[in-house]
Amino acid sequence: MSPHTVRLRPAPHSRTPIHSYSLKSKPEEHFINGQQDAFGNYLARLVFPEKCTEFEVDVEVIADMTVINPFDFFVEKYAENCPFDYTDQLKQELQPYLETLEGGPLFKKFLANVNMKKRATNDFLVELNQQVEYDIEYLLRMEPGVQTPEETLREAKGSCRDSAWLLVQLLRHMGLAARFTSGYLVQLKPDEESLDGPSGASEDFTDLHAWCEVFLPGAGWVGMDPTSGLFASEGHIPLACTPNPVSAAPIVGTTDECEVEFDFSNTVERVLEDPRVTKPYNETQWQQIMGRRLLG
Repeated sequence: MSPHTVRLRPAPHSRTPIHSYSLKSKPEEHFINGQQDAFGNYLARLVFPEKCTEFEVDVEVIADMTVINPFDFFVEKYAENCPFDYTDQLKQELQPYLETLEGGPLFKKFLANVNMKKRATNDFLVELNQQVEYDIEYLLRMEPGVQTPEETLREAKGSCRDSAWLLVQLLRHMGLAARFTSGYLVQLKPDEESLDGPSGASEDFTDLHAWCEVFLPGAGWVGMDPTSGLFASEGHIPLACTPNPVSAAPIVGTTDECEVEFDFSNTVERVLEDPRVTKPYNETQWQQIMGRRLLG
């Protein structure tokens, strides 16, 4: 086996608090070096001195899944409405995230139909994110690599990585810096069923996922998930954020020619769960709470 690069450790900018992380690998006879790439993502480089018949990577992450408001950020005054222009200095620093691919006819048509009327930046981004989610059907795709934006629009379907790359390119063609993000998606079963819409996951669930991050002056990198049409929140834990998807693959390496059997498993377990309020307080409960606060 050649040296393998593993990108499965939560990124430094994860908004979800990470209490611990561990990585174990087989064969046990190996060397491991922790690194950071040019974009600040954590890497583990594994080197195997001997031939082997089994390769296993086992990762455990303990995260605090406290609810995060994905819109809890402020932007600079000049960026409050879209479209806007970055300052010259910022544009220079963001150059790798502004590089565009030549779009085909379907991409150009989609771009031409985007409503570019000046309006609140949040409203613009929400609308664009939801448009991609509406137009592209989600597909579990096992083939390696990422489709071009033109391929994704022609098929009108794709995996999470395909929709993410499409959104990255759309944003860049509009002058907004965007990057590809690979990470964990954790969805927990809600305490109460929704009364006026889908309730979400029926069981606790986690998997590898991909989405997009856009750079907003003052707010920094903000996650957008075109697979769901939502902004990234506590369930989106980034692992690697890069200008190009090829640099964000969870595991990269090569082996001698051999017969391979492959399997994987992603599980989520609630370790500690504090009581949560699922119904509004009544007047008596509010009075008790306020009384304790005043006494304190």
